[in-house]
Amino acid sequence: MNKIYPNAAAAIDGVVKSGQLLAVGGFGLCGIPEALIEAVRASGAKDLTAISNNAGIDDFGLGKLLQTRQIKKMISSYVGENKEFERQYLAGELELEFTPQGTLAEKLRAGGAGIPAFFTKTGVGTLVAEGKELREFDGETYVMERSLVPDVALVKADVADKSGNLRFRLTARNFNPAAAMAGKVCIVEVEKIVEVGELAPDDIHLPGIYVHRIVLNASPEKRIEKRTIRP
Repeated sequence: MNKIYPNAAAAIDGVVKSGQLLAVGGFGLCGIPEALIEAVRASGAKDLTAISNNAGIDDFGLGKLLQTRQIKKMISSYVGENKEFERQYLAGELELEFTPQGTLAEKLRAGGAGIPAFFTKTGVGTLVAEGKELREFDGETYVMERSLVPDVALVKADVADKSGNLRFRLTARNFNPAAAMAGKVCIVEVEKIVEVGELAPDDIHLPGIYVHRIVLNASPEKRIEKRTIRP
């Protein structure tokens, strides 16, 4: 089975559609699937619910899809650094499901592991727990969180072999493996594709069984966020 597609547009064709639940790997601008996000923008898919640690910045990452109003809801743990996100949310134009960062990671991990829900102490006694089941274990109160199983996961890795076995680079691994495992369909953007067997078994961070489509982006822009301070 050939998993390699000639470009990002071809990789998402027939898979990414309006109204879907979409998981997007990355942390800030680190480890985001730049070409795949741009392809989603060009596709015109709308009414998307996006699961991502945050929404990039105004003109990069998922911020591009906010600009074009293709995202109707964000499931995120951090929403700073994006003025358009703030504007849409405060104007009631964008739904937000605020989720503690560790809980968000576990929602994806549990979804990929086939676990429909789990209990955590995080959020008990706060707005996060409103409307959710509470249960006591060993004298402590926990809140039940449902796992996430997105229709499609868009992820970024450093290297893939032709079977889809992945190796991530340093902190760019972040949310990518969990998103990949959780998605019903996983599309991965990589900087290098090698033959099967070139990656040593111990160097494989995610097995190819989770990966359905691969696209090469050998020269991503890789923007970084910079702290701005007053003069």
